[in-house]
Amino acid sequence: MIGYIREQFDAFDISLKGICFEVTETAAIANRNCAGTLIHHLLQIGCRFALDDFGSGMSSFGYLKTLSVGYIKIDGSIVKDMLHDRIDHAMVEAINNIGHVMGIQTIAEFVEDDAIKEELKRINVNFSQGYGVGRPEAIQLF
Repeated sequence: MIGYIREQFDAFDISLKGICFEVTETAAIANRNCAGTLIHHLLQIGCRFALDDFGSGMSSFGYLKTLSVGYIKIDGSIVKDMLHDRIDHAMVEAINNIGHVMGIQTIAEFVEDDAIKEELKRINVNFSQGYGVGRPEAIQLF
């Protein structure tokens, strides 16, 4: 896989600095050794990694110590209800705090309105995505 990815970067003259791969939490944990090796090699050539859907499955903060990711994407299933559910709010805060202690930036998924966006700002989540931030748009590649 690593060789194939490098070939594609070369074939299409892609800048490595602009590439951030997302790996789901479940896949990274289920295949820890393979994921760790892939992440390690691609980090060496300048790529970045985000751990997607954190908090939705078999998450463990301990796994974060072994995966060199630059971003944690906080699963939208806990973000969307954080204003109405104290447990979801506490989970978002915990993931955000641990991420920051480890030098990892956080991204909240499923940010649907200004109220959630303001609360995420208040607790210092780094980034947000969802309909409350912007609707998906078609892009012109060529």
